[in-house]
Amino acid sequence: MKFVKMHGIGNDYVYVDCFRNPAPGDPEEAARRVSQSHFGIGADGLILIMPSTQSGMDARMRMFNADGSEGNMCGNGIRCVGKYLYDSGLCKKRRIAVETLSGARYLDMVVEGDKAVAARVDMGVPGLEPEDLPVRCEKGEMRNLQVAGRSFTCVSMGNPHAVCLDGDLTDGEVLKIGPQVENSPLFPEKVNVEFAQVLSPSRVRMRVWERGSGETMACGTGACATLVAGVLSGRCERKATLELLGGELFIEWDEKDNHVYMTGPAETVFEGEFFGL
Repeated sequence: MKFVKMHGIGNDYVYVDCFRNPAPGDPEEAARRVSQSHFGIGADGLILIMPSTQSGMDARMRMFNADGSEGNMCGNGIRCVGKYLYDSGLCKKRRIAVETLSGARYLDMVVEGDKAVAARVDMGVPGLEPEDLPVRCEKGEMRNLQVAGRSFTCVSMGNPHAVCLDGDLTDGEVLKIGPQVENSPLFPEKVNVEFAQVLSPSRVRMRVWERGSGETMACGTGACATLVAGVLSGRCERKATLELLGGELFIEWDEKDNHVYMTGPAETVFEGEFFGL
């Protein structure tokens, strides 16, 4: 299996160009194998870059977590999809449309020379209803859901998030509480968990426990959900820089169209061929 290793501020995936190469027959098992750091390549998961099944889309993205489960969306991953499409010549456009399980996503590529180095992604309208995640609670509990002795704000960015705005960013908190919340029966499809500290209305520091992968260096949809939670609480402005372990993302929740926009880098690490399938 030919692949490209790419990352968005440390959130790294193995990418397969399914325009030019066959997709793995069992992508769930492929994701588990390539994600292992000692027996595989080492990554947060596997992303397939495929021809779209929808009119007007430039490509389709399927992403699989390290445990083999298929995810709906990945904010850092989709920036790398855009970079690959642009740099490889598959889609030499400054605006790229990508089909995902969460719907269409549009990327405005930042280009230097002949290479894409970053992207601004329209992440869509945040979901603030219990059925959007889903989560087993009343709508009035969405901003103050009690789980594992902590208060969480629930937000969907095409995938489910639970954000603790008064989070303790220590290993003891993230690595212990994260999996408890991820696997809480309140979340029938599990949930991504964000622990955040609001440093100022325009700057937030955070760590992320991702469903199916554990702690990752960054999570684009998680950064978006965290800003939305901060705005809803009155503690954040609609434009802010989110500090994650792997770097920074600039997030904007536009009051005019209600869409959340994420801007951040995308980098290629190396290419190779994997024989462990």
